[in-house]
Amino acid sequence: MARPARRDPYKLTEAPGFREYIKGNWGDADRGVQLTDGAASAAADHRRRLVEALPGRRIAVASGWAPVRSNDTDYGFRPDSDFSWLTGSSAEGAVLVLGPDGDAELFMREPAGPDEVDFFASARDGELWVGPVPGLREWSAALGLTCRPIEDLASALRGRDPEIIATSGVDPVLDALAGGPDVELRQTLGELRRIKDDWEIGQLRSAVDATILGFADVAGELPAAIKGGGERWLEGTFDRRARAEGNGVGYASIVGAGEHAPVLHWVRNDGRVPEDALLLLDAGVEMNTLYTADITRTMPTTGAYTEAQRQVYDLVLTAHRAALDAVRPGAEYRAFHKAAMPVLAQGLHDWGLLPVSVDEALELHNQHHRRYICCGVGHFVGLDVHDCARASAEMYHEGTLEAGMVLAVEPGLYFHPNDLTVPPELRGIGIRIEDNVLVTGGGNEVLSTELPIEPDELERWVQSRF
Repeated sequence: MARPARRDPYKLTEAPGFREYIKGNWGDADRGVQLTDGAASAAADHRRRLVEALPGRRIAVASGWAPVRSNDTDYGFRPDSDFSWLTGSSAEGAVLVLGPDGDAELFMREPAGPDEVDFFASARDGELWVGPVPGLREWSAALGLTCRPIEDLASALRGRDPEIIATSGVDPVLDALAGGPDVELRQTLGELRRIKDDWEIGQLRSAVDATILGFADVAGELPAAIKGGGERWLEGTFDRRARAEGNGVGYASIVGAGEHAPVLHWVRNDGRVPEDALLLLDAGVEMNTLYTADITRTMPTTGAYTEAQRQVYDLVLTAHRAALDAVRPGAEYRAFHKAAMPVLAQGLHDWGLLPVSVDEALELHNQHHRRYICCGVGHFVGLDVHDCARASAEMYHEGTLEAGMVLAVEPGLYFHPNDLTVPPELRGIGIRIEDNVLVTGGGNEVLSTELPIEPDELERWVQSRF
């Protein structure tokens, strides 16, 4: 069932003396599962919720495989988010099967032992190449799940009564065995994941806290970046914190300095960091449980905003506060977007940047102000930085906010250096302010409040890191 192993190039598989000698005299190795407290019980509750949402069905969800980066080199493995939500496991090539009565079995590869060729010959997953990994017994003990060899999956999925629904596009073997549509399953999972339980909220708080540490690290390295390290130096600075605090970055960090700040998804991060410019840093630490923060601050590279930079910043901050005020249970999901846009449109009109009135610009068939903010101003955040993307429109963009939802709220203005509609003093300025916000029973809680947003405070905060 596994992908073809990358075999030993020196043909040790054909040396009988070596193969016999390699089998013996191995002591115990640490194969324990490093599982975050509460992960297994949270996953069990998630499985219960899924079975209740899709009664009478057999469900299969795969973890997937590491994609190939080039030739015989893979990217690092990260399990499918739905699989992680349902299991808490990070095992590659594993498949969870849920019966209609809620019984759960996890099918996975048993690591090759010293008496098997792959122990020494597989560069992809042989123990001598990648180190000891947990086996069926270890995963079963950690997760409280029955774990079976992946070779048993075909017999477990035999038959069509009840119907099997499975995540497709993740594991070709599961696709072939199940053969059923996955649209309903993916949509249901996306909708269930909108409401975070207490354990998930705790993971997101940890992700936010770690991300704030990373922002402080980056601010402290601004002088070095200006001297020649550039955006890449700052990207590496944040990456180091992300690896130290969690699994890594939750998405490709946006490190836009100077004229790159207005580029919405500037992830090349290969430019210089000028003096008296802006650094737009959009980054998040992904915890070992795979929950990620998504925060943006736009910092003055030398610790003080210019008059033009502050002018734009103040308008974005006003829109940001209006958006935050609109986040509350029972409000329509789009309320925070609708609250921010009139503020931005009015400011742009006051600066003479709109060819029509504010009311005309806000009409759906016009939207002139969106030239300077063509993106939305927020999204769900959780296991994915753009979480719950497969939820139905009725349960997402056209739905209402509920307690337990976590949002990234991120209004901004983006004036590209070659935009001739913008006065020269504003060209090349890009401002985004992004906070992670928990919807509570009585309103909302900004999880990232420890990171300043007031311009005077942010200036002092940056300066204190030099």
